Amino acid sequence: MAFKRNPQKFPGATKTVVIGTGDRAVTLGGENVMPLYSFDAPIENRPKVGVEISDSGYDKNVPGIAAYYAGAETIADIAKKAAAMPGADFIAISLEGADPNGENKSVDECVELCKAVGEAVDLPIVVLGCKNHDKDAKLFEKISDALQGKNILVMSASEENYKTVSASAGLAYSQKIGAESAVDINLAKQLNVLISQMGVAADNVVMNVGSAAAGYGFEYVASTMDRVKAAALAQNDNMLQNPIVTPVSDDAWSVKESIVSEADFPEWGPTEKRGVAMEITTAAACLASGSNAVILRHPESVAAIAKFIGELM
Repeated sequence: MAFKRNPQKFPGATKTVVIGTGDRAVTLGGENVMPLYSFDAPIENRPKVGVEISDSGYDKNVPGIAAYYAGAETIADIAKKAAAMPGADFIAISLEGADPNGENKSVDECVELCKAVGEAVDLPIVVLGCKNHDKDAKLFEKISDALQGKNILVMSASEENYKTVSASAGLAYSQKIGAESAVDINLAKQLNVLISQMGVAADNVVMNVGSAAAGYGFEYVASTMDRVKAAALAQNDNMLQNPIVTPVSDDAWSVKESIVSEADFPEWGPTEKRGVAMEITTAAACLASGSNAVILRHPESVAAIAKFIGELM
């Protein structure tokens, strides 16, 4: 008997969100099939890959990263090399140095860094912040003002600061914002509702529903994304139809498998190889679970995930 394909059809679809401008602009979302199910219906906007760079410079302790950025002395130099990385769709600036519990770089200094990146590259820009809600709200406001017309995405508006971020980045400066929740479908939906009530249009909002490295509670991330996508498509829940962007790099490069030395655990093999494997594995799992974009750090990871996406689309 001949095989008869029976594609799934859903009443809902993921909304589209555009970041960046001109020919290099990136469109996230728009699919009305389950993640990577291009055999059920065409996926017009394939998942995207972002390259993370840091205000603190590149990691000289990871040989592959150090070799790739060798000779880059300024944030603009680093951004140019990141933009030229095979597989890169956008640049994500981590402002970890702004953390009040760390270097505590000033808002003005971070604004100048982001302006330098904006002038150096034509790829879309995502700003990751420093994970301090109060400081991020101030950073996002000033950076959104300084990069008007660039159509950037600021990550993330959380329950603690969504009012300030929505009012400034989303409304005053017409930038895109990321709604960040803590691995719970109800929290993700509630935050989307609250942001929409602030007056921010749905096509200006993406979601970050949470992240974790593979093997470190990732099953909660996967199940949350599964539920979000099922509600968005099968139940046509318009409060869960925003595209999902998942920062992978920080989690993947922070776990034991990615940082302990080969001397301490010789049976585990080279440290860098483990870190790359963790980043690729986590990113692939995020895409299979429903992410419309992932943010990575290592050139090998970016190339591998870009190839993974290309071969499935």
